[in-house]
Amino acid sequence: MSACVPTRHDHTSRSWRQSNGPGIKRPHSPPPPRRGGRFRIAGADLSASITVFLIAVPMSLGLAVAMDAPLEAGLVSAAVGGIVAGLLGGTPLQVSGPSAGLTVVTAELIQIYGWRTTCAITIGAGLLQILLGAVRAARSALAVSPAIVHGTLAGIGVAIALAQLQVVLGGSPQSSAVDNALALPAQLDRLSPAAPLVGGLTIAILMAWPRLPGRIGRAVRRIPAALASVAIATAVAAVAAPGIARVDLPSWRSHALPEPPQGPVLALATAVFAVTLVASLESLLAAVAVDKLATDRAGRQSAEPPAPAAPTAPPVRRSDLDRELRGQGISNVLSGLLGGLPVSGGAVRSSANVRAGATGRASTVLHGVWVLLAAGLLVTALEWIPLAALAALVMMVGIQMVSFAHIRNVHKHREFPAYGATITGVVLFGVLKGVVIGIAVAVVIALHRLARTRITVTDQGGQHLVVVRGQLTFLAVPRLSRTLGRIPQGGDAVVELDGFFMDHAAYETIQDWSNAQTAQGGRVVFTGRCGGRIAEPASAAHSCCRPWTPWRNHHCHDRPEPASVHHDRGTRADDGEREHHATATTAGPSPSPSPGTTDTTAAGTMTDVTSNATPTTSAAAPATEPIPGTPSSPTPPAAPRRTGAHRLVSGLSSFQRNTAPLVREELARLAREGQRPSQLFITCADSRLVTSMITASGPGDLFTVRNVGNLVPPPGAEAGDDSVGAAIEYAVEALQVESITVCGHSGCGAMQALLGAKPDNPQTSLWRWLRHGLPSLERMTSRHRAWARISGRLPADAVEQLCLTNVVQQLDHLRAHESVARRLAEGTLQLHGMYFHVGEAQAYLLTEDASAGTCLDEVFDHVGPGDPSSSGEWERTSA
Repeated sequence: MSACVPTRHDHTSRSWRQSNGPGIKRPHSPPPPRRGGRFRIAGADLSASITVFLIAVPMSLGLAVAMDAPLEAGLVSAAVGGIVAGLLGGTPLQVSGPSAGLTVVTAELIQIYGWRTTCAITIGAGLLQILLGAVRAARSALAVSPAIVHGTLAGIGVAIALAQLQVVLGGSPQSSAVDNALALPAQLDRLSPAAPLVGGLTIAILMAWPRLPGRIGRAVRRIPAALASVAIATAVAAVAAPGIARVDLPSWRSHALPEPPQGPVLALATAVFAVTLVASLESLLAAVAVDKLATDRAGRQSAEPPAPAAPTAPPVRRSDLDRELRGQGISNVLSGLLGGLPVSGGAVRSSANVRAGATGRASTVLHGVWVLLAAGLLVTALEWIPLAALAALVMMVGIQMVSFAHIRNVHKHREFPAYGATITGVVLFGVLKGVVIGIAVAVVIALHRLARTRITVTDQGGQHLVVVRGQLTFLAVPRLSRTLGRIPQGGDAVVELDGFFMDHAAYETIQDWSNAQTAQGGRVVFTGRCGGRIAEPASAAHSCCRPWTPWRNHHCHDRPEPASVHHDRGTRADDGEREHHATATTAGPSPSPSPGTTDTTAAGTMTDVTSNATPTTSAAAPATEPIPGTPSSPTPPAAPRRTGAHRLVSGLSSFQRNTAPLVREELARLAREGQRPSQLFITCADSRLVTSMITASGPGDLFTVRNVGNLVPPPGAEAGDDSVGAAIEYAVEALQVESITVCGHSGCGAMQALLGAKPDNPQTSLWRWLRHGLPSLERMTSRHRAWARISGRLPADAVEQLCLTNVVQQLDHLRAHESVARRLAEGTLQLHGMYFHVGEAQAYLLTEDASAGTCLDEVFDHVGPGDPSSSGEWERTSA
């Protein structure tokens, strides 16, 4: 592995385990090892299995009706999918069974080859899935454009809806979606009222059930909408339409089993491939969706204050997609051998399983057991269900497969032509041909975008601006050479590159032209679309320690032989798992310590040297803490790090080599003009708080005071600290700052020490300093003051409560300073309270009235990525 890849460490310490919320699975760590081989059943799994069972039975029967397959085949595949895929699959919370995505393909196979040969094709598809899982092809399947995948599922949904509409209207589905659409006028002419009324009642209940209001509605909504709609429609049909067509479950003695396939080999192979393609894509997409649902659920649980006696939910394991593919293959083999429908993971059942509170495989397996018992014991009850009710249920599933959210997403990414072509192809010509058409359209669009490059040059008063829009490949080299040739030799030019790809031919063309211009005395600057300068010193051409390198575990300059480093930007995913490495990018090339950001320390604390890089994702744990769930197998020893002065010298050398050339002009301007910061920022000396990062500020923006506990001693206090008062006076009087911000943070060690303070604590320098935080502790415990809180929730614990209260109290101390009080009275100064949750990388701002001291309700509001309020006070950044 290249030395420029951020190091990965094993994290097993107790402190790190406690920092994770219950049920949270860290995305970069491997799945935790199993604890014992026993199959544990939790109470939440038992209740969730019943919920999924109540959804799966009518859904399985309805899909069997839609495929014109034996009705018991739907129950067989539901039981096999639940038990076998639940035990062997790689997604513990995914529920497998007959799926809507396979309806069109299976119905066509049954019509062409008959039921028994279709079972044999299902066995062949299962064997192919096992093979694909063994060669770790699961991730490759997800490489297909999402527009094609969702277009395929939407096309299948349209075909399902058209076919089941025929049954709802009292007729029989035709062989294709086009025939079903053409047969609708004739079906409407011979319409009988019973089936449409029962189907319409089912649809109405399905749509209204999740929206039932009031306390009774909340209690009733615990019953799945699918079960409620079919049950009510069955009861109404039993009274109002006793002669309506109903479910007819034949005897298990006449259940048809597979036979050796008969037909052309190529056609049978195509059928096996079609079932494999649709079943695998649907299962893998559902697995990814289940992971997201489980993660969101765990995040919501961790954000809520834990109940005193509430059990801690176990961490949910991330999906192993290759194992999931093998498990689906084994399920299809057994389902085909037992005369069942093809099996795949289902989004409807799986999402219901997650929302019902399932914690592991037990829910999925138990659901399969309940289906198996129902198939043997509830035959009489199932035969009362009207076919129109099941058809309406499946029709709504098909309609929901056409997702408007997906349509908006593909339209936003300019991929709607591929999406629309795929839907049209699936509806008109079938699944395989529709996928081929979609892929062809996607390839044409990609080639068009790759070849479409616009190059313009304009003269801006002696300096030429060259704008390149699109990708630079060898196809654009002739146009690029002609355009660059129009610029006079030795002239100054700015080249704006608005694209994300440049091949070797285009690179050499631009490089040769730039060298020639420079040799003739010209100056060439390369920028991106936003105008940020693109540059790299020649000495750093082979160094990974660039200014935009992620800071997490970033000690590249500590490693030996830096010259041999290559530009690796990621690591290989273990066992085919998706790896989302925490990376950070900069808004501009300013990752150096801010000369205009003055750090004033108090109470003997050490000021940390921070970076002005503005990341898009937060750093994870410190490098010395282990990731929970990491196996205890030995790992290759990391290269020894330099410490002390060696690390300091290496870091300074790295700055001089990589960063100084990029920021030298800006710092020279600041040196000439002097510092003119707009804000005084008072925060804690905690090393995890990087002020320039969380405020997106640059050199010269912040005048910073850092001390233990972000404390502001009131003027004239016993054992006061003049350094904080001096910094406040200098910032307000000399620098004329416009605002002062007091920033607290989660997990503050000073607040923890205050909570655990005892009267006999030794009078050390630290405890003499922490005495300035005692008013905050008294404010929190006072019965005459409302608790400070975060918008939307109460503080998680006493430490967070004290951290919030301390920010409010220190603002009161600030107002007691004469210079601050005078500027506040003049209206030329503003005070702000801020709280930063380190683990969430989330900032909260105290409401304006509370910051001004005119409101008793002390609320810290969430600052979102698109919050307009976040672009005012923090808007000023370095040029």
